[in-house]
Amino acid sequence: AMEAAGVLVDGPYLERLRTEFAARIEQVLREVEKAAGRPVNVASTKQLGAFLYDDLKLPVPHETEKGGRSTDEEALTVLAASHAVPRLVLDWREITKLQSTYVEALLAKRDPSDGRVRTRYDQAGTVTGRLSSSEPNLQNIPIRTPLGRRIRRAFVAAPGHVLVSADYSQIDLRVLAHLSGDKALCTAFEAGGDVHARTASEVFGVPLEKVDKEMRRRAKAVNFGVVYGQTGFGLSHALGISQAEAQEFIKGYFARYSGVKAWIDRTMKDAKSSGRVSTLLGRVRRLPELSAKNPRMRMGAERMAVNTPIQGGSADIIKKAMVDLHVELVKGKRAGKMILQVHDELVFEVPKGEAAALAAWAKGMMERALPLKVPVVVDVKAGADWDDMEPLR
Repeated sequence: AMEAAGVLVDGPYLERLRTEFAARIEQVLREVEKAAGRPVNVASTKQLGAFLYDDLKLPVPHETEKGGRSTDEEALTVLAASHAVPRLVLDWREITKLQSTYVEALLAKRDPSDGRVRTRYDQAGTVTGRLSSSEPNLQNIPIRTPLGRRIRRAFVAAPGHVLVSADYSQIDLRVLAHLSGDKALCTAFEAGGDVHARTASEVFGVPLEKVDKEMRRRAKAVNFGVVYGQTGFGLSHALGISQAEAQEFIKGYFARYSGVKAWIDRTMKDAKSSGRVSTLLGRVRRLPELSAKNPRMRMGAERMAVNTPIQGGSADIIKKAMVDLHVELVKGKRAGKMILQVHDELVFEVPKGEAAALAAWAKGMMERALPLKVPVVVDVKAGADWDDMEPLR
């Protein structure tokens, strides 16, 4: 039903965006030439590297896996402090990516008969159990940058309708709390409020009101790092701190959340014994690489052993919710239709006067889909397009 419904896309807006982005790309290339003093082929990593490292003699932030001089996003971000060209190249990459991957693709896939774009959802498209989307992929529409959010603005409601978004709040961490039964983590969710600030308070041993932005940033990184099986090296990289500092922070985290550490150890032990892990509803993932001789393969499988029950559990919850919601929608008990699923978020197209009622109903159904040991929270908002939405109470 969701595939058949599709989502309305504002074609004229995308056409204007295409023209604007094309002009901006040309402008950036002119600025690169002016800053460099000569033409530079920014599409060629080899030529770009030669200009940055041979001509400008800039220091190499890090090498590629094959030992070459990197010109990836991370390297260019570091170099942007020393010269204008790296920042301009980053701008060029972002705009050309948005233009080709999103603007052009959405215009090409837009059905001229009704202006809607219809994606394909694959139940078995990911190893963790999450749905995947293709032709086009509507699950990776950018949100982190102002330019990226302008792509979201193209997804609109039909006349007389609004879009309603229902998004699970920190569902992976809530599943981790449920699986591990860690008392401190469960208490943090039961208390409500900012769980990352509460984690910072616990780990740094300071009152909640004394937690600063940096403390919260570190706590958030380690909270999600645990979910994704991040190492001390990975955390040091993410936070820009030494590996020793990162390791110390992880140690402090596990000292405070000992139930999480015990669950990870138990999960790893069981996975190595059985060669598999499973999710809340019993979806099995086999991990033969746990016994691989190659250390990198083995470590990757160990991360998957921890990550799969968490992400897979989150996938179980939203898919169960989608079935529950669909059953009621097809009976005609609610006005509106489900048109998008993006990881932890569902988007509905609803008659204007029904938005608040549908949002409250969807929120309740989603929060009750699979009860956990901690409260499940869904944030709802509504608006004329996918970018400009206001929270609903």
